[in-house]
Amino acid sequence: MKQDIAAYFIRNKVVSWMVALIFLIGGTMSFFGLGRLEDPAFTIKDAMIVTSYAGATPMQVEEEVTYPIEKAIQQLSYVDEVNSISSRGLSQITVTMKNNYGPDDLPQIWDELRRKVNDLKPTLPPGVSEPKVIDDFGDVYGILLAITGDGYTYKELSDYVDYLRREVELVDGVGKVSVTGTQQEQVFIEISMRRLSNLGISPQTIYNTLATQNLVSSAGAVRIGDEYIRVHPTGEFKDVNELGNLIITEKGAEGLIYLRDVAEIKRGFKEIPDNLISFNGKQALNVGISFVSGVNVVEVGKKVEQRLAELKEQQPVGIDIDTVYSQPTEVDKSVSGFVLSLGESVAIVIIVLLFFMGLRSGLLIGLILLLTVLGTFVFMKWLAIDLQRISLGALVIALGMLVDNAIVVVEGILIGMQKGRTR
Repeated sequence: MKQDIAAYFIRNKVVSWMVALIFLIGGTMSFFGLGRLEDPAFTIKDAMIVTSYAGATPMQVEEEVTYPIEKAIQQLSYVDEVNSISSRGLSQITVTMKNNYGPDDLPQIWDELRRKVNDLKPTLPPGVSEPKVIDDFGDVYGILLAITGDGYTYKELSDYVDYLRREVELVDGVGKVSVTGTQQEQVFIEISMRRLSNLGISPQTIYNTLATQNLVSSAGAVRIGDEYIRVHPTGEFKDVNELGNLIITEKGAEGLIYLRDVAEIKRGFKEIPDNLISFNGKQALNVGISFVSGVNVVEVGKKVEQRLAELKEQQPVGIDIDTVYSQPTEVDKSVSGFVLSLGESVAIVIIVLLFFMGLRSGLLIGLILLLTVLGTFVFMKWLAIDLQRISLGALVIALGMLVDNAIVVVEGILIGMQKGRTR
């Protein structure tokens, strides 16, 4: 069979030249069109459902939260395994999908899982938070930035980072942009117990008053002619000062007492932050940028750098953006290193064989190496195989085998011609 294929291409030179031309042009185009990653893409078929139930014991969490959610999840035909941990005030359920479902099937599976969990929410006890489905364990940050600002408050730095995040998300090829190191903003009400005691007001009164304020509710609609106009009751607080004007006087009491009379109100951040990030000894916020699956991360990285350069003109003085990690740079080094290795291999083979087999044989073997690798790029593009650490390593290993095979073939031809065989 192999001899028949070789004989066919030897007899049909036009076909042979066409295949060589296809490999040369198609391989070159495929090389520049291949997706480029640092590591091969991998699929994580696990999701986690996290639900908080403040104040509940582990037994209550298991019976009232974990078990109902597990029962709903197990109705899905995709599920292979369900594991759960019920601790004080927290339910964690890990769901593993069956192996016969690929990465293209998972988005739809996660959507159906979310629908199942959301449909169950009205049946959960009061005080249970909305179950959170986490399915993005496979997302890897391709670029990690650290943003610092001398002389800027945390609020000012956070506002600029939020603006930066929105702009970077618009770059073609960017999948998700996450900000870490943020602190939760809160309003602190420091009540003077001495003033409350003098006025005869209990702390519970203030709590009950605050709990009934700043709520969004519907007041119905008013019909005017053929139209209905929705009535939206106001009362939402616009700033901290308005909160101080809240009346806390109980019914039947004389005079009006405002919240500002018995408490100090101020806006700030959580006293014990969940995480703190510093860069070069300065308070910082991290911006992690992940890419869409299958893209050329080198090209997307260049687009991100270009967008950051454009935004630099509007960047406030004193705010610095430093690159902590750049996957596009590492990938570009790996691919450039392979191209350099390929060029060096072809050049070394040609130079060495010039002394032992002549110019024509050396050029022929070098051309065989080049066309074989370019042909591989054509099939990699067809099979959607990206250029990454594993595929590049396989190509480098294959180069050694290709050199040996090419030399054996050319030597066989030369020996046959020396024995008097025709071309």
